[in-house]
Amino acid sequence: MIIYNDRLVEREEIQIDIEDRGYQFGDGVYELVSIYDGKIFRLKEHLDRLQYSAEQIGMTLPVSLSTLETNLYKLMEVEKIENGQIYFQVTRGPAPRNHPFPPSAKPVLTGYSMFKPRPVESMQKGVSVIISEDLRWLRCDIKSLNLLGSILAKQKAAEQGAIEAILHRNGTVTEGSASNFFMIKDGKLHTHPIGNLILNGITRIVVLECAAKAGIEVIEQPFTLKELEQADEAFITSSTMEIMPVVQIDGKPVGAGHPGEVTRRLQEQFEIART
Repeated sequence: MIIYNDRLVEREEIQIDIEDRGYQFGDGVYELVSIYDGKIFRLKEHLDRLQYSAEQIGMTLPVSLSTLETNLYKLMEVEKIENGQIYFQVTRGPAPRNHPFPPSAKPVLTGYSMFKPRPVESMQKGVSVIISEDLRWLRCDIKSLNLLGSILAKQKAAEQGAIEAILHRNGTVTEGSASNFFMIKDGKLHTHPIGNLILNGITRIVVLECAAKAGIEVIEQPFTLKELEQADEAFITSSTMEIMPVVQIDGKPVGAGHPGEVTRRLQEQFEIART
């Protein structure tokens, strides 16, 4: 089954209008939540961000957050999801194709369950990434359906055998194409500050909480590609990758070329946070 606006329906019962603005313009917002042992991880933060993203593009959600929360748990129960993910999005709805917001459009909410196993082996061994120019729009704080810039960067990484592209604007590191990015130097955790140039990831928020509990100093300031070259450790974060150590950037090892001590401590704290 899937979520459709305020109810659960069978997938085949729903048809999306060809003039839906999500299909024609990418005019909408979305979220993806992880489920661990029958519990949705940090749901409030995800719902708050969905509300924020919708407000930033002048769109009203078709249901209340409480109704959406109820239906997410209903879907999880009906689909018998103990571990997995639920993806949900809201488009501005169908209307004759025209760029300005159409007064007649009614937003459409859809959501469905999926299963992507935790990348445990990769989290133990670490992954490779590449560096790519950040060519996305300037409102990366909005989790919108407009993902072409991210897709192109991610494809570039895939073609080079890497899992992610770490983006920069004029030499200043921002985030990954589908993740937040952290580096560690001299035991201190560095990450780009929140604002319009990055998405304030939910896992990012949890990592900062974990760092505080572990007594790790956090520096939320922009850093450069040149500074990144001197990093002792690095990792990326997202709802599906959790805390993923980066051991190679553009074919060159990060630090000792294996997941470091600080990253491991944060992974241990995350394990506690998710249970």
